[in-house]
Amino acid sequence: MLDPVRAGSPAEAATGDHAFLRALLDAEAALTRAQAARGTVPAEAARAVTQAAADPGRFDLRSLALRARAGGNPVIPLVADLTAAAGEWGAWVHRGATSQDILDTASMLVAARTLGTVLDALARTERALAELAAAHRDTALPGRTLTQHAVPTTFGLKAAGWRSLVLDARDRLTAVRATLPAQLGGAAGTLAAFADHGDPDPTALSAAYARELGLAAPLLPWHTLRTPVADLAGALAHTAGALGKIAADVLTLSRTEIAELAEGTGGGSSAMPHKANPVRATLVAAAARRAPHLAASLYGGLVAEDERPAGAWHAEWEPLRDLLRLVGGAAHDTAALTAHLRVDPAAMRAHLDLTGGLLVAERLATALTPRLGRARARALVAELATRTRTEGRPLAELLAEALKPTDGEAGTAGPDLAGIDLTGLDLAELADPARATGCAGRLTDLALERR
Repeated sequence: MLDPVRAGSPAEAATGDHAFLRALLDAEAALTRAQAARGTVPAEAARAVTQAAADPGRFDLRSLALRARAGGNPVIPLVADLTAAAGEWGAWVHRGATSQDILDTASMLVAARTLGTVLDALARTERALAELAAAHRDTALPGRTLTQHAVPTTFGLKAAGWRSLVLDARDRLTAVRATLPAQLGGAAGTLAAFADHGDPDPTALSAAYARELGLAAPLLPWHTLRTPVADLAGALAHTAGALGKIAADVLTLSRTEIAELAEGTGGGSSAMPHKANPVRATLVAAAARRAPHLAASLYGGLVAEDERPAGAWHAEWEPLRDLLRLVGGAAHDTAALTAHLRVDPAAMRAHLDLTGGLLVAERLATALTPRLGRARARALVAELATRTRTEGRPLAELLAEALKPTDGEAGTAGPDLAGIDLTGLDLAELADPARATGCAGRLTDLALERR
């Protein structure tokens, strides 16, 4: 109820208790199949355990959770229940493994499955942003720096920048997903129990186990070598931030007094019937603020002590699930946000003119520099910019007045302009903010070439 960003999203289902139970059972069944393939477990046992694990509904989640308190993790009671469910073949369940092997492996399975939903949402977002960038390649709006109008840019370039962040996130998540490893080490990460049970090369068992699950084969057991979790946390936090940047811009540009953007499906208010709140952007922004702290908790696991830690490993479970849920929900909402985002070019154009042409002051000074020198050009434009603010007259109008010669003398800016050749200057073109967007169009084109 208090986490609407993930409520109803594909990531919620992929990370729920039922999903973790499914992954735990998959990990146990895969272990018996891998051992059977190695000849250390009867094939009948592998089939029986796989069949027993195929129906998560036969296991009582609440009972597992309550009994997990006794041993500190849910694998211990699950092994007992799966052993009973496998009947005469129950003795082959969990043979040689330790609880962390199964729970770490299940966590990687859940992560891989959840990342699939996240990547699907990022793909939809990328396509929507590509369409926005192309459609608004030359739609000019004020560029804003330190909250103030700076120089003109285009909405196409802004949307292309958002898309680049989404592709950065996609690439990081794709790379991490491909390296999510199975975990198999036994009690202290030596694989000793598997050798004792007759496997001549337990390292090969680890690779076979990973293949059964579709996970990467680890070089070493990683009970206290938590790089996989840290890398996953980093990629997820980056994704949350990338989506948060989009949300932050939408929230700013959809303010009532700006209204350059609007969510296509705004939310209502409990008190004010006139409002259409940018709810999706709000939820994504909230997720982006929470994600770094969860990632920090997971990075803390890198200092896990000994061969298997007390507390450090246990502290990862909920932050990892919360981070997967947050990013999954944020990706889901961002896909919908960008698909229905409304752009108002008229409002953008009006805001270009809001400051009377001050957005092109730098451009005008640059154009005058070859004729007046850099210092004189900047001083002239600075003086006229001040008058624009105080008199409320457009900068281009004041500049044309200043440079207009009268009876062979300089314009109103003073006699020091006398004799300056000002031919060839198109003040109307120079003063049009929509024609002062630099390489924004070309940069947008270049960004859209990325696949």
